[in-house]
Order: sequence, then structure tokens, then C-alpha cells
Amino acid sequence: MVSGGRDSVCLLDVTVALCGPQHLSALHVNYGLREQADGDERHCIALCDRLGVELQVVREHRPPQAPREGGAAPAGDSGGNVQAWAREVRYRAAAGMAEARDALIATGHTASDQVETILYRLAASPGRRALQGMVASEGRLIRPLLGLTRAQTTAYCEARGLQWREDESNDSERYARARVRNGLVPALRAVHPAAEANVLRTARLLREETELLDGLVAEELAEGQGIALSRLQALPAALGRLVVVRLAEDATGSYVPQAGDRVQEILALGNRGGRAELHVAGRRAP
Repeated sequence: MVSGGRDSVCLLDVTVALCGPQHLSALHVNYGLREQADGDERHCIALCDRLGVELQVVREHRPPQAPREGGAAPAGDSGGNVQAWAREVRYRAAAGMAEARDALIATGHTASDQVETILYRLAASPGRRALQGMVASEGRLIRPLLGLTRAQTTAYCEARGLQWREDESNDSERYARARVRNGLVPALRAVHPAAEANVLRTARLLREETELLDGLVAEELAEGQGIALSRLQALPAALGRLVVVRLAEDATGSYVPQAGDRVQEILALGNRGGRAELHVAGRRAP
């Protein structure tokens, strides 16, 4: 996946060196959201021509949002929604290419992106899982540059004489990620120069500890997709929360960290006797 920015340019060049251009296909998505979008596309075409890599360009423009009365933007039409739409477009296109070729999808996420992701989730999402960050590999998706910082990919491109495109929206205060990058990260670095390294180490430790905790949850649910209320009540509070979260996520097929806050309500319903239900994450859980 090649945007034309320094990280994806670095990724493409390194992958060509390791695998050979004949074994690669690149994807660039032109969303038409910026005046520079066509220039980004031309840059990626020229780069792939230079490296001998097949490139597929997808052009998909977001349908305009109908204004509300008075000319105001529709409710919820925020920068975050635009980014979510663009993310869905590019990953859908990448998945289609990868499935057709039985290939992996490589993205240019770096350690710098990892820090920003963790800090954003710390503010926006409850629960331990939000602080674990991105993993290096999940399914077809791989992130080979997670061990490198943005400064290192910049230095690599400069040393190799590789040009890249700057996306000015990356610094727009309209987007939460930009506010984290330009405000929160420098503030934490001012508190302690190793702040970013400490965030990354914390995420690694949490991922290791999560493997242990997931094993304990699996043991409690080994007999099926449920747990007796008497057993749930006997569990340590933390383990009980994790068991309920796992059951809710298995039932809904989505991330439901808030389900862990409902353990006491579940036990209270059970103590009342009879039949009862509790609403979790917009769905009904018996």
C-alpha cells in the first residue's frame, strides 16, 4: 500500500530489495480529497516505474454530504468520518488484490504511528486491549516497519535519494491523530525524553500479559459458550470482567470492552431468579 509518503516509499524500496520487483504489486488510492491528490498519484506511478513494480491505482471519491438546513454540515460529518471512509476504501481494495494473488498486504506503519495510536486509544477507548497497539502481523496484513521511527524512514529515503510527498492534512488540527502527534507527543517528550520508548515498551508488556490472561479466560469457558453464575461470582473480579467481555464479543462479533462493567448487574439479575436480559453494546444478551 503506497500513499507516496516517506514511510510507504521506504517500505516499497526495502521490499523491492528483499523480494525483487517481480514478486510485488503496489496499490495507490486516489481519494480526490486534496488538491495534491493527482500529484500524489503521478508520484507513485513514477516511483513504481523506476523500481519496476506493478502498480494498481484506485480512484474512489467520497459522495458529497447533503447540507442540512442553513448550510451546516450533516451531524457526524467530521474529519474522523472522512478518515474512516478512506481507511475502509483502501483496505477493501488491498484485500481484493491480496486475495486474487494469494498475497500479503504490507503497510508502512512505524513505531511513531504506534505511539500515536496507543495515546489516541488511551483517550478514546476503555480497556486494556486499547493500549496494546497494532500488531506486526494479523491475517494477511503485515506491518514490517513497526520497529522503525518516522525519523528513521526519513533518513533512509534521504540516503537512498528517494523523494516523497507530504500530506498537509497530517498536520491539520481537524484530525485527532494530528493533535496527538503535534501536541500530546511533544508534551510527553518534554516530561521525559524516553516517553515514546516507554509507551512502546508498555504496549509490548501488555500484549505478553494478555496472552496469559486470554489463556485463563479460555480455561473458564472450556466447557462451552457460557459460564454458571455461581462460578462467575466466585471468580476474582478482574477475571470475571474478562470472561464477560469474551462472551459479549463472541456473541456480537465486535469489540465490547464496556461489557466488563456489567458483571454485578448480571449477578444481580441471576439472584432475582426467573428470566432476565441485559442490553450490551446495542444488542440483547440473554
